[in-house]
Amino acid sequence: MAPSPIGGPSSLRREARDLLLVAAGAVPGALLRWRLEDLGKGLVGGHAGLIESDLIANMLGTFLIGVIAALPPPRPRLMLLGGIGFCGSLTTFSSWMLQISLALRRGRPDEALTVVVISLLGGLVAVSVGLAVGRWLGRWLGHGRLRR
Repeated sequence: MAPSPIGGPSSLRREARDLLLVAAGAVPGALLRWRLEDLGKGLVGGHAGLIESDLIANMLGTFLIGVIAALPPPRPRLMLLGGIGFCGSLTTFSSWMLQISLALRRGRPDEALTVVVISLLGGLVAVSVGLAVGRWLGRWLGHGRLRR
């Protein structure tokens, strides 16, 4: 049987499946981010807690991206569900920029710069640790330890 042309029924089913995977990951990722922001506002108070909750969400998301990226390929469904869907909605550039703009609006360029530096350096560390954990997990999975 010849492969379906682009836009054929098989292609549409694959795109629908991919869309569902991304959506299935995005909803819990967005809900976790929302709960983290509520927690940050409650613990620290007001908008000040958003910086800490954004940092936690972004570090957790970059760590998980590292884990997912390091697992042995092919993992396209996991990347759609976990990487693009879950982590994509957990870690959002717009929320990060909002925190920076709020700090600048409050006349706190030092706070804005601190958010940028900590987020970038922390993100590099988190993704590096995630890559190491993902490689270890990939070796562990490869030896069949989780198949028992």
